[in-house]
Amino acid sequence: MSTAKTTFKQVKRHFSPSMALAGKFTGQGAVEASASGCRVTLSDDRTVLDFGSYAVALLGHRNTAVVDAIRTQLDLMPTSTRSVLNPVPAQAAETVVEYLAAAEFGGTTAPALSKVYFGGSGADVVEAATKLARLATGRSTVVAVAGGYHGKTLGALALTHHERFKGNLGALLAGAVHIDPTDPEAVEKVAAEHDIAALIFEPVQGENGVTPLDPAILARWCADAHEHGAFVIADEIQVGLRRCGDRSVALAHGLPVDAVLLGKALGGGVVPVSAMVCTEQLYAPLTVDPVLHTATFSGHPLATSAVAPALRAIEEHAEDGNRIAAEMAEGLAGIAAEHAGAVTAVRGRGLLWGLDFRSTEFAGEVQVGLAQRGLVVSTCLSRPEVLRLIPPIIARTEDVKEALVALHGAIEQATAATA
Repeated sequence: MSTAKTTFKQVKRHFSPSMALAGKFTGQGAVEASASGCRVTLSDDRTVLDFGSYAVALLGHRNTAVVDAIRTQLDLMPTSTRSVLNPVPAQAAETVVEYLAAAEFGGTTAPALSKVYFGGSGADVVEAATKLARLATGRSTVVAVAGGYHGKTLGALALTHHERFKGNLGALLAGAVHIDPTDPEAVEKVAAEHDIAALIFEPVQGENGVTPLDPAILARWCADAHEHGAFVIADEIQVGLRRCGDRSVALAHGLPVDAVLLGKALGGGVVPVSAMVCTEQLYAPLTVDPVLHTATFSGHPLATSAVAPALRAIEEHAEDGNRIAAEMAEGLAGIAAEHAGAVTAVRGRGLLWGLDFRSTEFAGEVQVGLAQRGLVVSTCLSRPEVLRLIPPIIARTEDVKEALVALHGAIEQATAATA
């Protein structure tokens, strides 16, 4: 039996039949075999162009500097005793603090984001930040934004807006209040009824169809939250680290945030690692009691060994990111104009783009065409009528053109199929 057939059977048996079916469709009957740069090689020897991976592969696959750093650490000490201090996560923390300190702050003074907590996933650091905010303030209410996505662990799930992910867990998800993203007075209104521990937002809502939030409204919310003694948390797990052009979108807007949450690309597309980078005030409960919030693999040496080379590589390709962003903006605008009956909106910034199609069914037909043409994209789980194009920062102009040609052909194919 082939590797692909074996994998489909195992996924169906041990994970989910629908997962097996979706993977079989996306891979056109094949499974992943290897990857390098922007390309993934499948089990049937086809190669596909990766403009998806849910924003993890910002540096593409198997970035040499990141892989070399991890191999070195693997030969030295891949894990930690958790009793004796390890220099690798300590150096990674200093690196990520310095990285954000060098960001553009929109002409204002940046807060001192000098404390770090490392996790293995985005939800890990959402949980850490909101837990610390509640402990530091003695309050329970966290303000989140309608349309936002912050993870699916129980605490983070309360902040994630879409009901699809919550099932019958409503009674366990207390303490979150969701506000209208277009209302400048929304935080003030909540503060009139609740004692707020924190405000959390994504500057660009990736899962919500790539929807940027208004910086002016965010600035008003930050001011109101601070006025009422609450912390402000920028969730940039998907959109930070140059994915949307800046090291930190919130800091580039000059927003006085108390924490920036990073993840996905922080491990260089090789290992899972995330980070909460925050002020001493937010971190204070852990300063007093460092075992108040711990995890066995927090600050894992093998994972944190990737942080420094990943950030260096991202900066080396910053100008490439600007070029790709301009090429994507121009190309997608042309496709939207040519297929006005099919594409209802294009939204994006930097290396994160969302295309709204006229229906969920039509978006599905487009995805069929993209799979056939060898282009990997990411769906929006809560808005299935939207497809996300998330190019790596290492993509060449030829790669962008290939992706745009594939998209054009897939839309034409979908239009014919649904006529």
